[in-house]
Amino acid sequence: MIEILNDQPLVFAAIAVFFGLMIGSFLNVVIHRLPRMMEREWRQQCAELNNEENVTVETYNLMVPRSACPSCGHAISAMENIPVVSYLFLRGKCAGCQTRISPRYPLVELLTGLLAGAVAWKFGFGLQAFVAFLFVACLVALTFIDFDSQLLPDDLTLPLLWIGLAFNLSNGFTDLKSAVIGAIAGYLALWSVYWLFKLVTGKEGMGYGDFKLLAAIGAWFGWQLLPAVILLSSLVGSIVGIGLILLAKHGRSVPIPFGPYLALGGIAALFWGPQLAQLYLGA
Repeated sequence: MIEILNDQPLVFAAIAVFFGLMIGSFLNVVIHRLPRMMEREWRQQCAELNNEENVTVETYNLMVPRSACPSCGHAISAMENIPVVSYLFLRGKCAGCQTRISPRYPLVELLTGLLAGAVAWKFGFGLQAFVAFLFVACLVALTFIDFDSQLLPDDLTLPLLWIGLAFNLSNGFTDLKSAVIGAIAGYLALWSVYWLFKLVTGKEGMGYGDFKLLAAIGAWFGWQLLPAVILLSSLVGSIVGIGLILLAKHGRSVPIPFGPYLALGGIAALFWGPQLAQLYLGA
């Protein structure tokens, strides 16, 4: 089987798409629940600081309680949880109350599956492909969490940073020195922009999660790709922001999450890192 996966990249890519769809289904749970888990934790900490007694907190994590329709409470069965297929079979509606299911659920599954296939095709069967898929899966989760709540949880960004450094101990995507400098430079780059913007305007232009995410990307691919990631993220973010203001009447004072555009830059670095670096480093 390993020989087949090594010799037949198309087979490996097809299998990766299949498993990517299933991981995408789990990412939907992470995207929905992780911000709520954080909020529950904050509330509990506040209650403890205020010496509030008899505060009961129901178990709520990525596994418990069982997934259910938010409208009617209908428990999602295994057959209703098949990535993409169940959504099409149910015609995008809850089996219990016929409330429409957001098309974003199959979108996340499809996106994760396609990225898994692309990673498998580019890197081939091996540890690098599995680690690269972990990277893109985290970025997918962070992207949609940031869209929903404007949060980039430490539970995802910090492990992503450490995994990048650990993998580069053996020159996984770059050498360890470049990875360490990349993590430091990535954090300080946006940290400096944050404080400069705050000193000039008195407002906060981004969150600390953005610093940590760029630090993680630097830890994975080295300082050499940070200019390309920042430029691409800023360019796409500016185009989307201007489009929202002009076309969707998005208020200028309403914040726009920057994490999704950093994630886009990180994915570009994963797939086209050497080509991007060559544009300005000649390396």
